[in-house]
Order: sequence, then C-alpha cells, then structure tokens
Amino acid sequence: MGASKTELFSKKHIELAEMAKAIAHPARIAILAYLVEKNTCICGDLVGEIGLAQPTISQHLKELKNAGLIKGTIDGTSVCYCINAKVWKQYRKTFKDFFAEVDQAEKNCC
Repeated sequence: MGASKTELFSKKHIELAEMAKAIAHPARIAILAYLVEKNTCICGDLVGEIGLAQPTISQHLKELKNAGLIKGTIDGTSVCYCINAKVWKQYRKTFKDFFAEVDQAEKNCC
C-alpha cells in the first residue's frame, strides 16, 4: 500500500489488511494448519509435509514469523517452529470482530 494513501484508512483497517496479507498464501495456510494439528515444535518436517522446496518453505516461515504468528527456537543446527498462541488469539479476535460487523451490516442491507 502506498505510503501516501494510508491516511485514507483507519488504523483498524490497516491492521486487518496486514494480518490478511500475512496469511494470504495457500502455503502459509498449510504451514499454519500443520503446526496447529501437531501442536508441538516442528523441526524440518515441513518440506515433506507441504511439498515445496526448502527455500520456498523458509521464505513462508519468515513471513509468518515476521507477522508474529509463529515462534522459532534454535535447536542445534535446526530451527523449530510452533504457533505463537498470543498472536494467534489476536488474529482470531480481530477477524471475528470484523466479520461480526459485517453480519450486523447485512441485517440492514437491501
């Protein structure tokens, strides 16, 4: 988003758009779903599970980590990832609140 146009939008809308952008790729959704399903730190299993090349997986992990959705810890030569529960809850609340607003507006729609 161009820096000169951000003043047109509320802080809440910008935050929601940034959150949506962080998860707006099927590979990232697959990574998150796998981490949620396993409910443990994952070290290196993602390439085999997702089916993408290691550099591609690493790039998506980087985006998810930058967004705060996942945490990583170094264990020897490998990095282990898991869901960041605090940020996960924040995403869930933000999207839930947004969709609740849309549901309310729909009741008054033609």
